[in-house]
Amino acid sequence: MDLTKSMMISAAGMKAQSVRMRIISENLANADSLASTPDAEPYRRKVVSFGTELNRELGIEEVTIDRVQFDKSEFGKRYQPGHPGADAEGYVRTPNVNSLMEVMDIKQAQRSYEANLNAIDASKKLIMGTIDLLR
Repeated sequence: MDLTKSMMISAAGMKAQSVRMRIISENLANADSLASTPDAEPYRRKVVSFGTELNRELGIEEVTIDRVQFDKSEFGKRYQPGHPGADAEGYVRTPNVNSLMEVMDIKQAQRSYEANLNAIDASKKLIMGTIDLLR
């Protein structure tokens, strides 16, 4: 495989993982965002779906963000009768964000990002080694 193409594939992977980390960070930042009225919804967790796209110019398939969608899981409930978003029974709906799961997801995205960065670095070293041999 052409080393330039491998660098482009890894760069696309890094871009996709950086978007994933941004979405996970948004989820973590809103993990305690409650509804302001009883009929409003609290923050709903977002999840990233990956896809592939053919780069016709280079003749390679690159990873892309297919879509960012909302997690359809149920909201939690917390008894907090004084809150403006509490229902008639005193319960407030809480976001469907599990902070522990989000931290695990962001660590996985970070490791994937680093793996792609290491692949780019290895390709760069091979290219530089080839140039040094040609001198």
